[in-house]
Amino acid sequence: MSLSGPIALFLDMQAVERGASRHTLDAYGRDLADFEDFLSVRDHGIDAATTDDIRAYLAELTDRGLKATTVARRLSAIRQLYRFLYAEGRRGDDPAAVLEGPKRGRPLPKVLNVDQVTRLIDTAHDRAGEDVSSPERLRRLRVVCLVELLYATGLRISELVSLPAAAARARDVIMVTGKGSKERMVPLSGPAKAAMTAYLAARAESGLAVSKWLFPTAAESGHLTRQHAARELKDLAVAAGVPPQALSPHVLRHAFASHLLAHGADLRIVQTLLGHADVSTTQIYTHILDERLKSMVRDLHPLSGE
Repeated sequence: MSLSGPIALFLDMQAVERGASRHTLDAYGRDLADFEDFLSVRDHGIDAATTDDIRAYLAELTDRGLKATTVARRLSAIRQLYRFLYAEGRRGDDPAAVLEGPKRGRPLPKVLNVDQVTRLIDTAHDRAGEDVSSPERLRRLRVVCLVELLYATGLRISELVSLPAAAARARDVIMVTGKGSKERMVPLSGPAKAAMTAYLAARAESGLAVSKWLFPTAAESGHLTRQHAARELKDLAVAAGVPPQALSPHVLRHAFASHLLAHGADLRIVQTLLGHADVSTTQIYTHILDERLKSMVRDLHPLSGE
């Protein structure tokens, strides 16, 4: 992907100053390259684009049938680009500052109920206890470890698969590196620690080479990929009688947050555990809080039964 000078400078800033991941940089690059292609048809470059150019681009995205969320994401990238160019003195104005994105409702996160999660975990343990070959038993213990950790910690799947093997030696908490290379401490449950210990013991018995990763594979990264982990969870869902389309690593992250809030956790605590930089991101779970407040009034108010 060939990018112009202004976009390349913006991406360098994102990488160096904000610690943006390769995935984030690639997404910015694709969105801004598409905008630049649009401008080239109008004989404009990034440096010379006007507010009308940006407005026309957004209209074209809508005409292409792109979702409001996609259009809003593209506009966000453009806004950040021009805010950067203005701050750097490469533009005397910010042509994107006055534009508003498309109105969009925020969908509620998909969540499994406690019974479904319990069924997933029980099925994973049952399968790991079956009399199977050593490599298959190791794989099944890895699945136990994945599902226990996801539900116990609410980690992003990218954070989970890149955990070091040293995480299994943690007593009560693990240190996780999240978005923007920000670190946070996440408590570990007893079952999650036991699952890691059992998995590492089986890994040692299998004679696999020592690895710095908790979930090592032959992948280029050296550890399990997000896609592979997601496939393992789909297989587990089928075995547990849970609709596979209803399960993904992120759904277990949502279940972690929703179930905590439903049982009385504070929103700010959940924000910290999830690694959200802004509490507004965590507020997608406020429907859980609304239900909890209603039930508290119903159950505790002295006149609620009259």
